Amino acid sequence: MIIAHDLHKSFKTRAGVVQAVAGVGFEARDGQITGLLGPNGAGKTTTLRMLYTLMQPDSGHIEVDGIDPARDPMAVRRALGVLPDARGVYKRLTARENIAYFARLHGLSTSVAAERIARLSAALDMDEILDRQTEGFSQGQRTKTAIARALVHDPRNVILDEPTNGLDVMTTRAMRQFLFRLRDEGRCVILSSHIMQEVAALCDRIVIIARGQVVASGSAEELRAQTGESSLEDAFVKVIGSGEGLQA
Repeated sequence: MIIAHDLHKSFKTRAGVVQAVAGVGFEARDGQITGLLGPNGAGKTTTLRMLYTLMQPDSGHIEVDGIDPARDPMAVRRALGVLPDARGVYKRLTARENIAYFARLHGLSTSVAAERIARLSAALDMDEILDRQTEGFSQGQRTKTAIARALVHDPRNVILDEPTNGLDVMTTRAMRQFLFRLRDEGRCVILSSHIMQEVAALCDRIVIIARGQVVASGSAEELRAQTGESSLEDAFVKVIGSGEGLQA
């Protein structure tokens, strides 16, 4: 389980201080997919980066399986699998070598790493690309490699930023089934996406962030009922108070 308690984060710019996150709090439970939605500049990406320890909050705190990353960041990182907005695979390495490198960073033995890579390759349909150098990979192939790399240490908590971005229809369908598998294994999954149909289909619970705060949360059905709208997109627009487009 991942819990955010009243998170605040500001940044100094030439124009002054920008309050990116101003009191975000929510729970992402085990055995559920929790979706984070928000318009551009809402504070969603900053919130995600605080959750996976890339940034420290100015105030408030985070719990990952009861562990505070401010006290034990390494334990939290071991408990997390993260697909960030920048995929960042090593182009000179094969997909297998990329994944194995992260396995070594997490202290996995060669035999355990090989078993995990084989399992993830099968789950993500990577067998044909596993031993190819990643330079020249499609966006979908890079995403699969980055997800496998994030999950090789078998974390109980998974944070995925736009996991289906740039994927074709068939790969997107396969990715959705993979996410359901993670959920059904009892993992805590946090998913960021700007595709409303995807959020409605995948997420057990949705947290909407606007102006650096949580402005609504609940299932897609609950959010539609709360706003009196028939679609999640219309509910989202009503909740954030404007018709601006979505941005991851």
